[in-house]
Amino acid sequence: MSLNPEQLKQHCEAILQSRRINNRIVVLCEGPIPDIEGRRSPQAYKKMEEMPDANFYKACVPRWWREKLPQFFNCGDRASVINTYLKLLKLHQQDIDNSYLEPDRLFAMIDLDLHLQKIDDYPFPDTEAIFCDLYEKSEVRSQNAKRHRIWITGLIHKEAYFLTPEFQSIFDDYPHPPMYQDNPVELNSIYMDMADKISSDPDLKNNLNIQRALARINHCLNCADLNELQDSWKTEFQNTSDERCKHQLIMALLTIKKAKDYWGEIKPPVDWSGNDSQFRDQLSLKIGEFYSKQSSDVKSHIPFFFKKLHDFV
Repeated sequence: MSLNPEQLKQHCEAILQSRRINNRIVVLCEGPIPDIEGRRSPQAYKKMEEMPDANFYKACVPRWWREKLPQFFNCGDRASVINTYLKLLKLHQQDIDNSYLEPDRLFAMIDLDLHLQKIDDYPFPDTEAIFCDLYEKSEVRSQNAKRHRIWITGLIHKEAYFLTPEFQSIFDDYPHPPMYQDNPVELNSIYMDMADKISSDPDLKNNLNIQRALARINHCLNCADLNELQDSWKTEFQNTSDERCKHQLIMALLTIKKAKDYWGEIKPPVDWSGNDSQFRDQLSLKIGEFYSKQSSDVKSHIPFFFKKLHDFV
């Protein structure tokens, strides 16, 4: 969902005039915007934190963060999130008296992708420059974190954070066991399915995207092309008994191969009464709750992000 100039202006004005951002950190994220074609009521914007993706990030807020919690706003697609961030700063400066925003407390979280998104009037020229400055070997470069107000996920799309190895136990113990291709979720099987599609992935087959992807993971697998990458990843993953090495391979895979489609294939069991989307949304909130209890280690991208946000409270 992209915002046209008029929609962008109206969206930003609604955020700036929202009393709930007063003296709070504001986090812009990707996701649907309520009343995009109609009047942007305060009630609609208040409910935004109940919508994906805002509800997931809200669920990730650390348990120890009890006062002045951040406020989350969906802003459409990645480009619209960036445009909203820049437009908010501009409109605030033009009419400070009618804005509850504190510019130093404005942040954005966007999804990593294979496609480059340029950014005007920002210290980093594009999304890949942000990624390269913010992450190294699948870990946050903590010394660089303070440079960033527009953050980018270290894995492709937030859905990749639903499929990291630690969630196997959550899937196993979930009251309504999630299913993948008619079987209980086995994350290793999903990783192999993802790896099997590397060489045929239309996004990866773009020449610029290939070089970008290979550069992201050359600390783990130094390959010349997609076929070599696919074969090397599968061989290493199937043959290694070192769990640390296996985890590194998984994180590398999730840095270059989109997880959204595979997450979309996770279904509820037959005794589930709701629809598939509702099931995945509830499961994602359970995953967010897990992140809310984790330490802010450089290996834990989302908890680290919130620790840095809290520095501005």
